[in-house]
Amino acid sequence: WIFFSVIVVILVEIALALTGLLFPSLDQQGSLYGAFKINATFFIPVLLPLAFGVAILRYRLWDIDVLINRALVYGATTVGIAVAFFAGIVLLQTILRPLTSGSEIAVAVSTLASVALFQPLQRRTQSAIDRRFYRSRYDAARTLDAFSVRLRDEVDLDAVRGELVAAVRDTVQPAHAGVWLREAR
Repeated sequence: WIFFSVIVVILVEIALALTGLLFPSLDQQGSLYGAFKINATFFIPVLLPLAFGVAILRYRLWDIDVLINRALVYGATTVGIAVAFFAGIVLLQTILRPLTSGSEIAVAVSTLASVALFQPLQRRTQSAIDRRFYRSRYDAARTLDAFSVRLRDEVDLDAVRGELVAAVRDTVQPAHAGVWLREAR
């Protein structure tokens, strides 16, 4: 749907441009071409959001929150890395200018620093976005982390069962929860 709408927009824009260039006399108020041009300038901005809406409804893209999450995380990470990269270039060039005499060493060091920043920045951005917009998922992850820390030191099976049921109730919130444990012989 989106591809189709983009193709239609491109074809209409090309047709309008070519018609305006080849037949300038048609571009008058009250002509059929003028009316088409006015309607097209209204229809074109509406077509793309309409195509997104149809695609979401037709193909049941209800989990679009995943796409929004990824867009937020990678958009913020990209902006952070770009700022760090360009700030690093400016800062390193001013510091290293007397030593390197115009060499591109500042760009190389800034590039390496930006590459090294990607994973930590992406993790922190993901954590901040989860904490802000996806609170239940963030709380569930924290509950499971706390359960794994408690499980590491626990040897009593009844205590492990109780901790497991509590962690499942906190994260998944089922109507009923139970654990079957088989005795080793």
